[in-house]
Amino acid sequence: MKLTGVEIRTVEVPLVAPFRTSFGTETVREALLVRVVGEDAEGWGESGAGTGPFYSSEYTHGAADVLRRHLVPALAALSATGELDAHRVAPALAHVKGHRMAKAALETAVLDADLRGRGESFAHALGAVRTTVPCGVSVGITESIPALLDVVAGYLADGYLRIKLKIEPGWDVEPVRAVRERFGDIPLQVDANTAYRRGDVRHLAQLDAFDLLLLEQPLDEEDLLGHAELARQLSTPICLDESIVSARAAADAIALGACSIVNIKPGRVGGYLEARRIHDVCVAHDVPVWCGGMLETGLGRAANLALAALPGFALPGDTSASERYYATDLTEPFVLQDGHLAVPTGPGLGVTPLPDVLDEVTVAREWIPVH
Repeated sequence: MKLTGVEIRTVEVPLVAPFRTSFGTETVREALLVRVVGEDAEGWGESGAGTGPFYSSEYTHGAADVLRRHLVPALAALSATGELDAHRVAPALAHVKGHRMAKAALETAVLDADLRGRGESFAHALGAVRTTVPCGVSVGITESIPALLDVVAGYLADGYLRIKLKIEPGWDVEPVRAVRERFGDIPLQVDANTAYRRGDVRHLAQLDAFDLLLLEQPLDEEDLLGHAELARQLSTPICLDESIVSARAAADAIALGACSIVNIKPGRVGGYLEARRIHDVCVAHDVPVWCGGMLETGLGRAANLALAALPGFALPGDTSASERYYATDLTEPFVLQDGHLAVPTGPGLGVTPLPDVLDEVTVAREWIPVH
């Protein structure tokens, strides 16, 4: 595969409602998109990086810079040899430390273009076994418990099969208690986004009373030993998110007993090929996985659905319908049907941006020729 150029595009897509976590509140999704143009096809990728370096060290403007200065030139050198394919992207970019979300966007775009040129879907290439995937929804921190109950009631009425509550110190036991008391034995889990410390174990143990599916990433991403100790003291299963940056990291975490469930976010781990390797490691150790969300537009959502259709994805993920976040998505909207979303079957991602919508939300655009 040879490329003629790469486009880096920043978009700002309004959210239907503010989304608050321990990292802050977002009202607009600023996303970085990558389009690679080859001789026979073009492909799209989406970076999971946010506006600022809060979920991780990456952010959209930093991702654009590293793509422009380092990643695209490295890919151009590989393209010149005529040996470019998605499996060669990660090795070609390995000399650049970190920046997994930027790398993931570029690898996804190359994989999309390659698959479109061959008429093969993302789902088939990754090894999907399902045509639809069950969907959960992530609920941010609200202004009050009554407001939270109203939000959860709305999502259950929409048909979502699992509720995830964001928690932080001061907003944890009582909101979870209120949701459990109001809605009974619904599938319920919580996500701490690294907000707690080892000394909070007794407090977190109070969550054991609520029969949660899992407690996600309670401690710092580098604290695997702390998570292992926490896992020994809680009956609620520990799920790791930010700590899992590669298949090797997943294997280490499992070996240490730091988790019994893994949240796979393709952007966080460097792309969908590494995400599949993490899936395979977890399946080999009988560790269930699920697909996390990063406020993706329809481009990232399409790829996530393909990944979530693999056999090891045993829990509903955060692959919510388009309307959960956007009044107008960049692609044709994904619509929930009986708590499930359909996995795209067309070539590549199976979706493309709607040109008028894309132009309306674009705030920056750069074309880099590849010779």
